[in-house]
Parts: sequence; structure tokens; C-alpha cells
Amino acid sequence: MKKERFFKRLTAAVLLSGMLYATPFDVDIAHSSVGFKIKHLMISNVKGNFAEFSGSYDLEEGKLKALEGTIKAASIDTGIDKRDDHLRSADFFDAAKFPEITFKMVSAVAGKMTGDLTIHGVTKSVTLDAEVSGTIKDPWGSERSSVSLSGTINRGDFGLKWNKALEAGGVVVGEEVTISVELEGIAKK
Repeated sequence: MKKERFFKRLTAAVLLSGMLYATPFDVDIAHSSVGFKIKHLMISNVKGNFAEFSGSYDLEEGKLKALEGTIKAASIDTGIDKRDDHLRSADFFDAAKFPEITFKMVSAVAGKMTGDLTIHGVTKSVTLDAEVSGTIKDPWGSERSSVSLSGTINRGDFGLKWNKALEAGGVVVGEEVTISVELEGIAKK
């Protein structure tokens, strides 16, 4: 009788402790995106995305406890091959020399996330707006959630300095890059 109660209590304690720890999620790239936009000729925005990326994050009681990701710089896609080739070149990402862009969360508080972003071999601390969804069971029995990240960075801070002056004033490519990341994650089993 005492052994039975002991095992019931032990089982309850193990189950309860499991609920207190973060749930790890792998990013489902088929339902996620990593995008950006930047001013062109000071009058319009060019939008693009990265086709190859991976990542994971941990949630505890609906709050981010960890997040990290890797992007293949050569997978940049703005819809124009000539422009994408230029962005992959040494003038911008130098994807042959710096093949990956990485991000690792340092902290998350009240809808803001701060982390270390590495682009072109340069690591800087950046703060992004972060929105976390609840979790849901998908039709295949997996637990899913999502994280949305947005914010701006200065590309020059990361050594992406190529530009040309315009006759009428201004430059060909803006300095400020708006980042938009939509991640859907599947809980690790």
C-alpha cells in the first residue's frame, strides 16, 4: 500500500515537473518565412526573403525562453536574379565567405526580444518586437505554436556598406532594413 502511494506521488511529481519546464519547438520551414524590405532610390521598397533557414525555440507557459536560427545567405531571393547575385557578392553578404546569418536570443521581456545577430561576420545585439501565439494540437497529433518577430537594423552596422550616390541627392540603397520573421514550430517529441 505504501509503495503504491509512493509511486503515485512520484508519478504525479514527474508529470508536474515536466509542465514547469520549457517545451522545445523545431521551426517548420514549410509554414515559416524570413523576410525583409529596404528602400531603393529613396522612393520605394524592395522586398525579399531567404529560402533556406532553420531554427528552434523554447516556450514556457506561453513565454519565450530560448530562440536561435540560421539562415543561408546565398538563399536570398528578391525575385530578380541579377539583383540577388549582386546581394550574394562581396559588395553585400559575401555569401561565399560568410555563408550563414545567425541569431541567438539573449532575453525576452514584455513583447521584446534581444539577441545576438551575426551578418557578414559581424555580431551585434538587436532588439525585435516578439509576439508568441498559444499552442494548438494539429490534425496529426503534434503540438504547434508560432512566433512573429519584427524590427529594423542598420545594414552598415554589419559591414554591408555598398552604395551609390544619386544625382538628385540620396543613395541607391537605404541603410535601414525592416525584418519580418514568421515562425511556426512543431514541439519536439
